[in-house]
Amino acid sequence: MLNHDDHIVELDVRDILRKNEEPFHLIMDTVKNLGQDDVFVLHTTFKPLPLFAVMKRKGFDYQAEKKNSDHWIVTFTRKE
Repeated sequence: MLNHDDHIVELDVRDILRKNEEPFHLIMDTVKNLGQDDVFVLHTTFKPLPLFAVMKRKGFDYQAEKKNSDHWIVTFTRKE
């Protein structure tokens, strides 16, 4: 659940994916630069199941929401 005081970092990789390019390094660079209390919001064209395992190992929980057939919003927060 997002709080009013949360600092949100958003990244939209849908155009990258539509070009059949791989956004993994961009995503990981963004994650590397997150502050301790930052919330990471990722916009993607599919439910990124492999990324969930990577982010879990890095100490994040996630919540995924399907907006339409090619737009998923995944919110990553650090585990308490």
